[in-house]
Amino acid sequence: MSKIIRLFNFFRMGVGDRHLLIMTLVILATMRLGLWLMPFRTLLKVLAKISRDRSQTTNQVSVGKIAWAVNAVSRYMPGVKCLARALTTQVLISRYGHSCELRIGVAKGEKGTLEAHAWVEYQGRVAMGYLPDLCRFIPLPSLEGLKL
Repeated sequence: MSKIIRLFNFFRMGVGDRHLLIMTLVILATMRLGLWLMPFRTLLKVLAKISRDRSQTTNQVSVGKIAWAVNAVSRYMPGVKCLARALTTQVLISRYGHSCELRIGVAKGEKGTLEAHAWVEYQGRVAMGYLPDLCRFIPLPSLEGLKL
């Protein structure tokens, strides 16, 4: 019954929200597949091209609305990790004309294992990937300007 209610709510949304959710679903699924099948450098090249294409993003969408869409779609896609969510958020933010920074950080876990986390910063704040203990992750150098 709850699936029917969710579907009903989806169709009650405005056209813009439905379009954003569908675009987010396609990009997030592509991201998951790309992370699984491609070398990371190749995926970054593809993402750079996708991010520049603003042909279908004529109306402005806020960064908050983009984060909402990525979180909403992620709940229905099993196995989505922080890197796929962060990359999807970065692509959408760029497509809608905002600038952001993808951050990837590492930390040592309780048992000495290496842990990593990805997040997106917009205007100095975490737009996607916030964790209460985010400060324990040491950010790696930015990928901005990296020659691909």
